[in-house]
Amino acid sequence: MRYLVRWILVCVAVFAIGFNAAFSPMAQEYPSKPINMIVPFPPGGVADLTGRPTAIAMEKILRQPVLVVNRPGAGGAVGNAQVGKGATDGYTLLMALSSISVIPEAERSCGRAAPYDLNQFTPIALISADPTVLAVRSESPYRSLRDLIDAARKAPEKLSFSSSGIYGALHMPIAMLEAAAGIKLWHIPYSGGGPAVTALLGGQVDMTSGGPSALIAQVRGGRLRPLASWGSSRLASLPDVPTFKELGMEVEYFIWSGVFVAAGTPAPIVNTLRDAVRRSVQDADFKATMEKIQTPVAYLDAPDFAKYWEADTRRMAGVLKHLGCIEQKAGN
Repeated sequence: MRYLVRWILVCVAVFAIGFNAAFSPMAQEYPSKPINMIVPFPPGGVADLTGRPTAIAMEKILRQPVLVVNRPGAGGAVGNAQVGKGATDGYTLLMALSSISVIPEAERSCGRAAPYDLNQFTPIALISADPTVLAVRSESPYRSLRDLIDAARKAPEKLSFSSSGIYGALHMPIAMLEAAAGIKLWHIPYSGGGPAVTALLGGQVDMTSGGPSALIAQVRGGRLRPLASWGSSRLASLPDVPTFKELGMEVEYFIWSGVFVAAGTPAPIVNTLRDAVRRSVQDADFKATMEKIQTPVAYLDAPDFAKYWEADTRRMAGVLKHLGCIEQKAGN
């Protein structure tokens, strides 16, 4: 009888293990349903322009739809927080910009709770890293960086600029310019890079900074005039545009885009996504699209991307320490 009871218990245990394995999410083939890629900005900005060709290329490899979902708000914080605090099943990705590292510390510097923590994310891959470009409308009286700086010094906080949000990826480079040039500009934040460019084109602001992919069509169409870039060398797509360093100003800034998932996502799923992105950046259609929007691919796999992200976070923390708390002005 004792042996019979033992045999029954063993059978029950084996059945339970098999049942759990069969219905465990890890046992199911990943991916088995569509994946959402959260872009925390409106259409038309760097994250959106990079995210869409990346999603299309990943679809081919994962054999499931990868749907771009724009979740703008608070300079990217709304979409970032949605992913960082969301499910860890690999079905929600984040195409983040460099501002992901800035927002939590910026909020803390103003005495507010951070909308998310950086340890809530697992990096998958870096896709691109481009210096931002300072641009004005083609009919603007400012034909050079010197013209603009001289005007700003004569009339503090009169010249205005648009950005993707306070402490966003397009605010930080101009804040660095203000500090280096000793000027004060009027900041008018928008919900993303696309609306920021639209505001400049519509005459609502005097200037903006933007990734080359978001500005190049308007520059080539004669509607915008680039004055300088934050790169370490001139952009191949804008060879006549000097860098700030060439003009005697020690400022440099890159707007990068990378893929993340929520921390705690199982390693096999993370590795599947890493492989998918690695193969995606080699896709001929992906390369052609990125070339068309003049965005060089700067791919880094997860380990190297994690190091890059950590170094960039430290560098931007130094900028934030210098800037301190910047509150949005009434009427902005």
